[in-house]
Amino acid sequence: MTETACIRNFCIIAHIDHGKSTLADRLIQKGHLVADRDFQDQILDNMDIERERGITIKSQAVTIPYTAADGREYELNLVDTPGHVDFSYEVSRAINSCEGALLLVDATQGVQAQTLSNMYLALEHNLEILPVINKIDMQAADIPGARRQIDHDLGLDGDDALLVSAKQGTGVDELFEAIVKRIPPPTGDSHVPLRALIFDCRYDPYRGVVVHLRVFDGRIRKGMRIRFMHNASEYEVETLGVFKLALVEQEELAAGSVGYIIAGVKTVGDVRVGDTVTGADRPCAEPLPGFREVKPVVFSSIYPVDSNDYEELKLSLERLKLNDASLIYEKDSSAALGFGFRCGFLGLLHLEVIQERLEREFNQSVIFTAPSVKYKAHLRSGPAGQTEDILVDNPTEYPEEGRIEGVEEPYIRASVITPTAFLGNIMTLCMEKRGIQTNMTYLDEKRVELIYDMPLSEVLFDFYDRLKSTSRGYASFDYDMTDYKPTELVKLDILLNGKPVDALSQLVFRNNAYDRARLVCERLRDEIPRQQFKIPIQGAIGSQIIARETVNALRKDVLAKCYGGDITRKRKLLEKQKEGKKRMKMVGDVELPQSAFLAVLKTKDE
Repeated sequence: MTETACIRNFCIIAHIDHGKSTLADRLIQKGHLVADRDFQDQILDNMDIERERGITIKSQAVTIPYTAADGREYELNLVDTPGHVDFSYEVSRAINSCEGALLLVDATQGVQAQTLSNMYLALEHNLEILPVINKIDMQAADIPGARRQIDHDLGLDGDDALLVSAKQGTGVDELFEAIVKRIPPPTGDSHVPLRALIFDCRYDPYRGVVVHLRVFDGRIRKGMRIRFMHNASEYEVETLGVFKLALVEQEELAAGSVGYIIAGVKTVGDVRVGDTVTGADRPCAEPLPGFREVKPVVFSSIYPVDSNDYEELKLSLERLKLNDASLIYEKDSSAALGFGFRCGFLGLLHLEVIQERLEREFNQSVIFTAPSVKYKAHLRSGPAGQTEDILVDNPTEYPEEGRIEGVEEPYIRASVITPTAFLGNIMTLCMEKRGIQTNMTYLDEKRVELIYDMPLSEVLFDFYDRLKSTSRGYASFDYDMTDYKPTELVKLDILLNGKPVDALSQLVFRNNAYDRARLVCERLRDEIPRQQFKIPIQGAIGSQIIARETVNALRKDVLAKCYGGDITRKRKLLEKQKEGKKRMKMVGDVELPQSAFLAVLKTKDE
């Protein structure tokens, strides 16, 4: 068993695409955890979706053995974290398990928005921060500039920053030595009652829930009875160990260690990320402070394509929530789509990832409704003019127009760091999205930071993509929720053959309603298969139709048998056909294919 003085727990934090996973690859290779022939890039990103998109979604832990220059054997527990703003909850949980952080700065791009917000997260937990300048082998690398930015923007000592090239492995040996010397060992007593924090979980169909934890005090051994403090459920530890890419069994985990336990937990609801594990026979006095409650910002409903798969979808969501604690859901139903779940997400990328994980990992065919945010509606409730406030995130629950005194929508404080060359285009984009500029700071002669007050609903759809394309990928974006402000909101209904489809309803800003309605109608026209009768597709606010498209009917050529002759004969045949179509339209139902719902989610041509 490694003594506490020889353990180092650290994470790698940075802005998206600054080389966290590549650096983790080099550290793993230096620790000889995997043979060269079995090695693959992004080795900690074990989901297909992470490899395809080139992003990290889940933070992953790995224990690396290291022999220092002084000959001592160390155990380095590394947690690789995501960089995208939608997965900042993963980062906050990883930071809770560590004593130090490697803060990566890309030598070609410098300090960016997520670099700052992740550093503040680490400082809140009193972590020792090691600035590391990565990508020094690139032609565009500006090392003196990166050092100045670390000094000026982060308030850290730029001269202390370590220089590495994660791709080529340059400077990795020096980095190992710095980790051992500058990151403090964990504090904790192995002889007091057990206190361990659950920072992640996953479900194994054969062995039950695999619990990932960091031991702060005490020891945990095989055969020991443990208690989850949140709901007081007790289990016996079957196996435990550490992460060395595969799960490596050990006899015990002592204070300071990061590892896993398997205790035959089949009831998924018994385990919660952020809960404290203690001994059943000798419990600790109070639980560890868990993680802050996650606040979803984007809401959407999920329905199974086949309504018979509802129970299976429910089970899949339970197991997915184990592995992604930021997913929040509750039961929901729709006249068009049957029973489903109303879910809360941390952003649009989070929604896309959940959709893909449900389809790939759990073989679920699902339909998502258009995303929405949580609005605050003030309703007239009495003769004396009193108002009551309700929160609405589902268009089907939106009150009638006559009852509404006013509506407020959530705003964010958006921070954009961009090279000065793209300043004009980015300001135009933010103004288009109803942003109000509150501050503009020149960080140096090449970079400027813009602060905007902006409605969250405007950022949901294509803001991030357009920001990246406008700035050729150089601008970075981060945001914090602020408060609610008054807005003009309307409920946009989509009518199909004169009947509203509740799953396609959306809450939109009044001035954007016409464009959104036209776009949805055009999309549906292209996706709905033609029937034997005309299908009108309409966008409506209340009783007012503001957009319309028509899916033309499939028609049999009833005039084919008429070779010339009297026009009245032709007219009679056409009138007869028209009557039949009219009768068919009255009783005909239009089925919406899954692709139609997905098409509505996309707001621009892709």
